[in-house]
Amino acid sequence: MAARRRSTDGAAALRSADRRRSRATPRSRSRRRSGSQGDFTGARARAIRRRGCRPVTRATLLAASRQAARRTGGTITRSRRRILTLPLCFFTVDAGGVAIVTQFGDPVRVESAPGLHVKHPYPLQSVISLDRRLHILVPPPSELLTLEKRNVVASGYIVWRIADPRRFLQTVFDRTGAESRLGDILFAELGAAFGNAPMSAFVSVTPGQYRAEAILADVTRQYRHVARRDYGIDVVDVGLRRLDFPDQNRLAVFSRMKSERAQMSMKYRSEGEEEGLKIRAASEKARTSILAEAYVRAQKHRGEGEAAAARIYAESLGRGPRFYEFTRSIEAMKKTVDKDTTLVLPVDAELFRLLRDSRAPFARE
Repeated sequence: MAARRRSTDGAAALRSADRRRSRATPRSRSRRRSGSQGDFTGARARAIRRRGCRPVTRATLLAASRQAARRTGGTITRSRRRILTLPLCFFTVDAGGVAIVTQFGDPVRVESAPGLHVKHPYPLQSVISLDRRLHILVPPPSELLTLEKRNVVASGYIVWRIADPRRFLQTVFDRTGAESRLGDILFAELGAAFGNAPMSAFVSVTPGQYRAEAILADVTRQYRHVARRDYGIDVVDVGLRRLDFPDQNRLAVFSRMKSERAQMSMKYRSEGEEEGLKIRAASEKARTSILAEAYVRAQKHRGEGEAAAARIYAESLGRGPRFYEFTRSIEAMKKTVDKDTTLVLPVDAELFRLLRDSRAPFARE
């Protein structure tokens, strides 16, 4: 009788629950289906069937409901984990870049093709992206010593890019570390180059002494070899941006340069004066020789002319003595009298007779 009563009570409980569920609104049904409250009726029915239609207490029903909620929530949690983990399995590589896949910090592969790639999710594998394009490094100026023991301040530049991503990651890790190492190497290489060459090899007005391009080519070749071997870096170009003297030595250098230029100017001036004296002496000698020769020739021509004039005068005197005397008087008057001359002559003077008598004596004859 007791067993039958318990079965009757269980069936009545099931019917009562079904009636409450049928009377519930759609909103309350959806609210009951979510969480432990939604599984309460199903848990109740399962508990009744499991206990063989025996009366079920409220504590038993709550325990069964919590167990069902845990099973449902675990399935949802696993689905959410899969959704959150899926993006961690993909990564992209940009054009001009490279990606290194590391597993617990150790590089396992290098992906250089641009696009989408697959990996194991974090923390099993992670991705480190590097830029393989050209980079320009301008380290701070450095003070160097030349072959003549002169201090100079040199500022250079480096054009570089990543050649071996795996070695680059293992040795310098990133761009900051790479530029630090490259700056140290550049200082060492330029120091060796300046220490083995004079200052005139870098700054000179003489084409034969200027060798900066050849020296920088050797520095670039040695620099490229060291950077590629030790750090996986390809050095494209190395050059000088500026070459100057230190501030504390600049005034002394300028003074020394002025004194050197003054000595050179004095040397050139003395050489010019010496050459000028030679030229003047040679020209004076040539002038004296030319004048002497011209004087001889002039005297010769003058003698010939005077002889011809004397012959002509003699012939004129023989042909007409009075006409000769008249012409000689006219020539003498032209040489002695000008427009500002005042003559005081006696009456019987020959010149006064010529001026007084308009008719020449030879004309009357």
